[in-house]
Amino acid sequence: MGRDLFILREREYEAFLSVLRKLLSDACAKIVFLVDKNGTLLASAGDTAEFDTTSLASLAAGNIAATGGLANLIGEKEFSILFHEGERDHMHISVLADRLILVVIFDRRSSVGLVRLRVRRASEDLARILFSAEEEPEGGGVIEELTDADIESLFK
Repeated sequence: MGRDLFILREREYEAFLSVLRKLLSDACAKIVFLVDKNGTLLASAGDTAEFDTTSLASLAAGNIAATGGLANLIGEKEFSILFHEGERDHMHISVLADRLILVVIFDRRSSVGLVRLRVRRASEDLARILFSAEEEPEGGGVIEELTDADIESLFK
């Protein structure tokens, strides 16, 4: 799983979205985002109209990277779960399969315990979708490496 760049196909996007929608409901969350470690938003569920989703995805990935540096200082690989508590809204961020970041924004209608419980189950489902897509034969999987030659061919 050393590849940094990948293409998300519709079948797996819909599967990810289904898991995110269930998590949104089960955790009584406001918004759920699935982001890659490069900061690209892959899918979201909930009312995202008032959010700058591009910035949120990028900052979530930056947050994971920054806390990874802190983790290294104390001898850890990374912190797989982060929690930020605000006055109104709270954010639960978790790393999935060393590749994806799951962001859950919730308010007082939920609790960190409920969110953690529901995220654990959703994380397993999301990782299963990711791994099954990667195991598919070349050309049939959700994730494939995009080479420089592929990019060049798009502009010819």
